[in-house]
Amino acid sequence: MKSTLQISNDQKINASLFFFVVSAAQIGVGIHGFQRVLVKDAGHDAWISVILASLFSHIIVFVMVKTYELYPSNDIYGIHQDIFGKYIGNFLNLIYVLYCTFAFYSVIRNYIEVINTWVFPGLAQSFISITLLILVIYAFTGGLRIIIGVCFFSFISGIWILFIVFIPLQYAHYNHLLPVFSNDLTSIFKGAYSMTFTIVGFEIINTLYPFAKERNKVKKYVHLGLLCTLIVYLSVILVSLVYFSEAQIERTVWATLTLFSVIKLPFVERIEIFIICFWMIIILPNLCLFSWSAYRGIQRIKNIKGTTFIWIFCLIIFLASIPLQSRTQIDKINNIFAQIAFCIVFIYPFLLYILALTKKILKKGVRKH
Repeated sequence: MKSTLQISNDQKINASLFFFVVSAAQIGVGIHGFQRVLVKDAGHDAWISVILASLFSHIIVFVMVKTYELYPSNDIYGIHQDIFGKYIGNFLNLIYVLYCTFAFYSVIRNYIEVINTWVFPGLAQSFISITLLILVIYAFTGGLRIIIGVCFFSFISGIWILFIVFIPLQYAHYNHLLPVFSNDLTSIFKGAYSMTFTIVGFEIINTLYPFAKERNKVKKYVHLGLLCTLIVYLSVILVSLVYFSEAQIERTVWATLTLFSVIKLPFVERIEIFIICFWMIIILPNLCLFSWSAYRGIQRIKNIKGTTFIWIFCLIIFLASIPLQSRTQIDKINNIFAQIAFCIVFIYPFLLYILALTKKILKKGVRKH
């Protein structure tokens, strides 16, 4: 079976852009309130859990890139077909497509809830959903280069928010961080696990890797992107820990937005409202990348035009978002997604690499004989 991708040079992107893609894909709705779940597990050592989660991400990226070095002109969908054959390979491809769809759904549903809670309580959820989906359709139909451009613009335009986060440090109590390592390692590792929902997104290289011009440089820029994300999340968790007490964080659903609400600037009365609205630009790369990744998988199973796919895809997302209303339901969806993401993003790459390496070794052995 011919599963190798044929990509022309005008479709390829510079390896340096993977830095912006990974950073934009990882920073989304999870940053609004990841502190609550993290502190419940790891206490005031939650910042150590953030570092551990980032280290695990670097290890996974290393394994992913090793896999694609065995298949330099292929993505995860083609590798599935090559290793498992047409039928099992397409079944696994469908599972990965469903994962990308679930990730898209989780992002858009969480952002809609934030908008309804903090900015427009009376605004219909369907109106917000349609607005976001139209933006996704517009960017998606422009092609991969436009989506990468959205990632770049999102990263550059959102840098200023990181500096705003440090303003509450004037009210900081640094003794909240002490004593270090007062929680056992099990709790700290459990905290790292609870970062799954927040830190995933870098797995987009599963479908993007074959589109890189200088594939030997992809690993470097992806690791730099992960490092950038670590700086962001570590800054937010440290500021949160020294500003709030543990008990306060455990009761605060959106700790990051609450941090923004204490900031008073002479030209903006409620900066958190402005940031939440601006956050649409931050989550747009998440939505575009996951929908594009799902499309690449569907193409392997059935030949379909991109325009047709994105309209059907967005209609399904819109209909699926209607029944979900309460915070409890959304929490359940987030927990389910985190469990699935942990298996697909943090465990499956090891298995795939072992299988891909085994097949290559067996092929070489057959050729020698």
